Amino acid sequence: MNLPTGDQFELETTTSTGDVRATITAVAAGLRTLTINGIDLVPSYGEDQTPPSGSGIVLVPWPNRIRDGVWRHGERTYQLAITEPAKHNAIHGLLRYAEYVPVEQDRDSVTLAATIFPQLGYPFLVRTAVRYELVSDGLKVTHFLENVGGEPAPVAVGTHPFLKIGGVPTEDLVLRLDAASHLEVDERLLPTGEVPVDGTEWDFREGRRVGDVDLDDAFGEVASVDGTVEHTLVAPDGRSVSVWADDEFAYVQVYTTENYPGERRAIAVEPMTAPAEAFNSGKGLRWLDPGEQWELSWGIRFAGFTAE
Repeated sequence: MNLPTGDQFELETTTSTGDVRATITAVAAGLRTLTINGIDLVPSYGEDQTPPSGSGIVLVPWPNRIRDGVWRHGERTYQLAITEPAKHNAIHGLLRYAEYVPVEQDRDSVTLAATIFPQLGYPFLVRTAVRYELVSDGLKVTHFLENVGGEPAPVAVGTHPFLKIGGVPTEDLVLRLDAASHLEVDERLLPTGEVPVDGTEWDFREGRRVGDVDLDDAFGEVASVDGTVEHTLVAPDGRSVSVWADDEFAYVQVYTTENYPGERRAIAVEPMTAPAEAFNSGKGLRWLDPGEQWELSWGIRFAGFTAE
């Protein structure tokens, strides 16, 4: 069967809370479904659909946007393909429509691999892989990058998970972001500055109701506890679903929409190692030397759910 997101990899495991299941897609190494005892933790979409608003996809070698697709390093100027024509930007990296191939799979995990080959605006050769693994409290995702080319290569990693708690209107969830700064943007959603959130509408550290905000915003200065950052959605009954990440994910983008199929309102909480325009600003950008490898992880964690 030919599907818009390629082969589907079904994962399952049994935990003390019950059965955890996920569906991973070959195209963009995307997260299409995630449930605990049949309760959705992400808004799913049909296997005959493309990912709505980039739902669940992997963003490498950069997340977010690059102005006009142009970036400069030293004396060299590079021109990437314009993949967001309405705002004339290059957006979300080079693998969002690529088919990853499985290199390892069992009942509760799968590892998918794809190579970034030299191309317009990115003359580097980078091997990537993504491992999805169901764990006792949710899902762990590990990214592997290796520069297999002959010169240093710029890389950043982002991902695009939407979150929900099935049966609870998403607008009634409370969003808590452990971030102390907000990136101001222009009309093309490109950063113009970074300001403290203290005393502003961008302070989500104590939580704000999702239905009261409209967001397509990046936040920085995320708080790390023992090397991990965490951002959470909490239901009125106390159940929660969180995105956690290594402290290398120093930024988080939050996006709300009313155009997600089957959802009155949807929210994405997107961990990123770098913000928009990182190839030009250098913020959060990592340069991998030839032969150098980079491994980093994030995941989705549930709490407050009871066994059936």
